[in-house]
Amino acid sequence: MDFHPSIWPLAAVLISLLGALPIMLSSRNPNLREGWTLIIAVGKFLIVASMLPSVLAGGGFVFTLAEVFPGVPIQLRVDPMGMFFALIASFLWIFTSLYSIGYMRALDEHGQTRYFASFAVAISATIGIAFAANLFTLYLFYEVLSLSTYPLVAHEQNAEARTSGRRYLSLILGTSIGLALPAMLVVYSLAGTLDFTTGGILAATGASPSTLALLLALFVFGFAKAGIMPFHAWLPAAMVAPTPVSSFLHGVAVVKAGVFSIVRVLVDIFGIDLLSSLNLGAPLAYFVCITILAASLVALTQDNLKRRLAYSTVGQLSYMVLGVALLSASGVTGGVLHIAMHAFGKITLFFCAGAIYVASHKKYISQMDGLGRSMPITFGAFFLGAMSIIGLPPLGGFISKWYLVIGAVQANQLPILLVLLTSSLLNAAYFLPIVYRAFFAPPPADAPAGIQEAPLFCLVPLVVTALCSLILFFYPTIFLRLAQAAVLP
Repeated sequence: MDFHPSIWPLAAVLISLLGALPIMLSSRNPNLREGWTLIIAVGKFLIVASMLPSVLAGGGFVFTLAEVFPGVPIQLRVDPMGMFFALIASFLWIFTSLYSIGYMRALDEHGQTRYFASFAVAISATIGIAFAANLFTLYLFYEVLSLSTYPLVAHEQNAEARTSGRRYLSLILGTSIGLALPAMLVVYSLAGTLDFTTGGILAATGASPSTLALLLALFVFGFAKAGIMPFHAWLPAAMVAPTPVSSFLHGVAVVKAGVFSIVRVLVDIFGIDLLSSLNLGAPLAYFVCITILAASLVALTQDNLKRRLAYSTVGQLSYMVLGVALLSASGVTGGVLHIAMHAFGKITLFFCAGAIYVASHKKYISQMDGLGRSMPITFGAFFLGAMSIIGLPPLGGFISKWYLVIGAVQANQLPILLVLLTSSLLNAAYFLPIVYRAFFAPPPADAPAGIQEAPLFCLVPLVVTALCSLILFFYPTIFLRLAQAAVLP
């Protein structure tokens, strides 16, 4: 690729970081504060989108802030993989911001200025991860994302929120500092660079297979935002946060940052050819299959809607790692593509969960009998989001799961094919009964009257993201081209 020096990657990161200042200064004027939030969100997306044509044409952009160590600069680079992630995150942040306004106002939540300012810093860190040109830059923004999302997880400031916040931070920081950081130092000592390079940088180092296998394990577990068991407990615990935060964690940024980091390491630090020659793909694939099945089984037992969605996310994240671990062209493409398809489907489901709570104050599935008759738009959107996560046509999730299935066949991994099919059935088993109860089960005799749809600021985002999941089935071209360009030589 031909990379041109440009200020635009830095601008994409900084617009929301600097925007946190006017948000905080507007604390006494909620309309102005939320106006700044929306202006910044739209501006960030427009900056990212303006670089898309060049990337699709085989070009890219680069900006170097400083060289910290020899051969290790803090550098931003816009390539297909980074554009793929940044485009999803910046687009969905617009609707997360709209949704946050409706949700926070409807419930008259405290600390709204801190909430919106923390969001702005977090999305800056997310774009920094997307556009990181090397492992060092990615690691810096990864840690900023961890710290900036802590106030969001602990937003309620009660005992449960503080406990969950500490668990979140200790697991996320503990694994990144204790596992990913040492692995990064070893890579630098072996290769003399941390640059993300097509085909990887470790093949030429002559490192032993055991060393490389250990490095792989350290990275996979070190980026615990990906939710791979046993370092997944932070994710359900974080459900104590307000629903827009859950949407951001599960659909837009945090969990996708973990998966994105692992995919970057697999593709651009190790390289598909090296992983294949060492036969490291199959053990990783089988290991994440455990997370896929176990998380799906736990999700079946959860009556709290957000916790069911959380365990669903734990399993779906491992689909993405599994795709790359298959080391086949279709598998790798499907794993990366599932980042996008899951983002739109899962954020829709969390938006719906929050809208249900705003309108009815119900958060348990067992309380939702007949509720779809009062909230048909919300539960209709929930149905579309669920179909996408299950992998049913005509929703976008079918496209990514199709590539994963074909990838398993190409890799001659029939047991993994069975896991994919079984897990999709489990997805249906824990999602479709919710829809059935909402539309077809009779409401309880003591059901309160007058329940209606949530405010428009909550309703519009979930309708848009549900429709996006539908549109992506018919028009996946942009994300598909970026995914293929990112991982295929």
